[in-house]
Amino acid sequence: MDSVALAVTDGMLHFELSLACEVFGSAPAGVPGPWYDVAVCGPDAVRVDRFLLEPDHGLDRLRDAGTVIVPGWADIDRDPPADLVDAVRAAHAAGARVASLCTGAFVLAAAGLLDGRRATTHWAHTGELAARHPGVRVDPDVLYVDEGSVLTSAGKAAAMDLCLHLVRLDRGSSVANAVARRLVVPPHRDGGQAQFVTTPVPAPDNHPLAALFPWVLERLDQPLTVEDLARRAGMSSRHLGRHFRSVTGTTPLQWLLTQRIRHAQELLETTGDSVDTIAAATGMGTATTLRRHFNRTVGVPPDTYRRTFRSRNVPGPDGGPDGGPARTAVSGAAVASPGDGPSGRGTAPGSWRPSAGPARR
Repeated sequence: MDSVALAVTDGMLHFELSLACEVFGSAPAGVPGPWYDVAVCGPDAVRVDRFLLEPDHGLDRLRDAGTVIVPGWADIDRDPPADLVDAVRAAHAAGARVASLCTGAFVLAAAGLLDGRRATTHWAHTGELAARHPGVRVDPDVLYVDEGSVLTSAGKAAAMDLCLHLVRLDRGSSVANAVARRLVVPPHRDGGQAQFVTTPVPAPDNHPLAALFPWVLERLDQPLTVEDLARRAGMSSRHLGRHFRSVTGTTPLQWLLTQRIRHAQELLETTGDSVDTIAAATGMGTATTLRRHFNRTVGVPPDTYRRTFRSRNVPGPDGGPDGGPARTAVSGAAVASPGDGPSGRGTAPGSWRPSAGPARR
């Protein structure tokens, strides 16, 4: 998935296009090895909102990419160009992973890539997407949907969430977090989190759980319960659950488990600690418990995840000098991110997805 092609044509939205260029076009400082090879593909010069853009390659280049990204489509009342639709369809048939940002989902739907699949787009246009393409199972209440070889996101900021999700799948949590730090954005929002259509997204310092989150993250090694969290937040367990659902889109226990798994991922990537040590550091208690939850959530055992994403300069658990291959591709599968789709929304947690073709990992 190291080659990323951005599919552009007249009528694309510049925000989503620029966002994808920022995520995949520049490696964060300190990340070893090559970064993504990004190509902007389109028919001659194209008008992107107020800007005139000269693509690097024609749309036929999409077939050679590991990942194809379709930015937002400005005028959903107009059918997307046939050459763009055909090129996206051909790229997916050749094995590319195809992702749409915001209303780019209308291009994927026109190509038939969303038929029978769950998908989303900007909340203002989910009804139109469902009406125009009845074969698509449109979910209006999520930030993004990962269906393996086809991914879709909601609007604007959710496009960033999906791009970081792709980096996390390819390079691991620590690298995705480094990208987020460079761009000064939250490192992870679960795909199943609500789009907050009817209420504003709470500012970091003024929602009821703002002080609770960092307190929990500093104590992941401790056996915390819902009652402990409620007591710290100064509210009843039921009241706490309602706030968690509003702010995170999931339950307190599911959120806590996601934080434990994510911390375990970071330790597997960045340290040579044993699985037993990491189990204690993440509050899982025993290696057996960690392996069970990790395998169910991420889709692979901790040892397999470590071999895939551990940095080269990190010693192994046996103290050896070589930390093993950094972000080595795993044949025939892709590692899922924890917590995607809480409460049944988004991808089933921990999907270990089969290859869609020879260009897939």
